[in-house]
Parts: sequence; C-alpha cells; structure tokens
Amino acid sequence: MHAPGLFLLVGTVLSLAPAASAVEMDSMHTSIHDLEGTWTLAYADVQHPDGTRAHDFGDAPCGRLIIDHAGRYALFIFNGARPRFAANDRSAGTPDEFRAAVLGTSSHFGTLDIDPVKGTLTFHIDASTYPNWEGTAQQRQYALKGDLLSYKVPARPNGDVPLTGWKRVSP
Repeated sequence: MHAPGLFLLVGTVLSLAPAASAVEMDSMHTSIHDLEGTWTLAYADVQHPDGTRAHDFGDAPCGRLIIDHAGRYALFIFNGARPRFAANDRSAGTPDEFRAAVLGTSSHFGTLDIDPVKGTLTFHIDASTYPNWEGTAQQRQYALKGDLLSYKVPARPNGDVPLTGWKRVSP
C-alpha cells in the first residue's frame, strides 16, 4: 500500500474509534502536578437521600485548598454565617457559639494522592478540626473539568452526601 493510501486508512480508522471527551481525558490523565496550586471554594453542598441538594456550610461558604508540588495540602472550609462570640474571647463562648464554630468549619492538612484510573483522591490527614480524621486516609471520588475540581465525600450515617467544588485561582 502506498503512503497516501495508508494515511487515508489510518485516518479513517482513527475517526471511527470512540474518542474520549475532554472531561474524560482530564480525569484519565490527572496527576498531582495538575492539582498543584491554590483553589477557592466554589461550593460546599450536600445531597440528601431523596435527591435534593442544599448548602452544607450556609449560603455563603468560603474556603481554600492549597496543594504543593510534593502533594502536601491544606484545606479550609468555613460557613460564612458563623456567629461571632459575644464576649469577644474565644475561651468564653457560649455552648451555641462553640457548636456553631465547630460545625461551621472543616479544615485539615496532610498529603494527597490521586488515582486517575479509579477516579479517586486520597487525603492522608495529619491534623483536622475533626479529630477523628487525624491519622486516617479519606478517599473521595473526584472529577476535574478545566479549572473546576469537584469530589464527593462518602455518605454520612443519615445518607447525606457532601459535595465539594474548588475553582482554580489564577496565578
């Protein structure tokens, strides 16, 4: 077969092969280096067992996720409507103020692994505002679509599934 005919045959075969979408390609080839940088919280929602979705950290949550070249990370999520302590002394809060402060935050740091084949991120947590997570590995199903990184947290005992999205901060 002549070269032009071979190129035509190869081109035809390639055009018939199923092509992965750009989104699939992003997730299939993601490495820790693709996640390196600073991310700002896009959403912190929860999907209820009945399929409805609500805000998990209030109507105006804020947060940062910072990932370095070696896969070390720091993650902070805050409910923007947490009440200030009336006494203006962090050791003199009321039970309701302490409760709102603890339940209105999710922060941890450690190292991060990514498995693009399984579509998982694994947070190896050194320290956390939720002490039960310290020293654990927390796995999340993720998607990376352009500058949006999103993941699902495993279901809570009541069936709620937290959904978190991060938007890349431009350098």
